[in-house]
Amino acid sequence: MPDDTDAPATPGPQEDVVDLLLAQHARIEQLFLLVIGGTGDTRRDAFDELVELLAAHETAEEEIIHPLARTLPGGGGDAMVDDRLDEERQAKETLQTLIADGVDATGFGTGIILLRDAVLAHARYEERYEFPRLRQHVPAHRLRTLAGAVRAAQAAAPTRPHPGAQTAKGNLAAGPALAVIDRVRDAIRKPSKR
Repeated sequence: MPDDTDAPATPGPQEDVVDLLLAQHARIEQLFLLVIGGTGDTRRDAFDELVELLAAHETAEEEIIHPLARTLPGGGGDAMVDDRLDEERQAKETLQTLIADGVDATGFGTGIILLRDAVLAHARYEERYEFPRLRQHVPAHRLRTLAGAVRAAQAAAPTRPHPGAQTAKGNLAAGPALAVIDRVRDAIRKPSKR
C-alpha cells in the first residue's frame, strides 16, 4: 500500500477558508523568493504572478473575511480589521509604484524587499489574530463554504492593486469595472512581452 503522506494537498470539500488563505500566504512567500532571487523573464513572470495573487487575495479578504471578523465575539474586531486594511492599503500603494517603475528599475530590489517584509508581517498578523478567531467562532461547515466564496471573489477580482477600493463596499462597487480594465490591460500586455 503506497504511503501518501507526502502527496500534495489538493483542494477538496474539506478545505476551509483558513486552509485556503494559509496556502495562498505560503505561495505569496514563495513568489517573493522567486522575484528577489530571479532575473530577466523569470523575475518578471514571478512578479506578474505575485501581483495577480496579491490583488485577488486581498480583494477576497476585504470582501469576505474582514467584514466577518468585525462581527465575531470577543471584541477588538474593528480595530484589528482597521489595522489590516491600513496595511493592505500601504502594500497596494507600494505595489503600484513597483509596477509602474518595472522590475528593471534601479530601486526595484530594495522596494520588493520592503514590500515582502510588510506583506509577510501582515500575513502573520492575520494568521495569529484573525484566523484563530474565525476557527473559534465560525462553524466548520461555514468555513468550508467561505472557501468557495473566496475563490469566487478572487476569480472576479482585479488583477492589479487599487488602494482606493479596500472595503467590501468599495470592492463590490468598483471591483467589477476595475477587474475588466485590468484583464483587458493584461491581455494586451502579455503578447507584447514575448
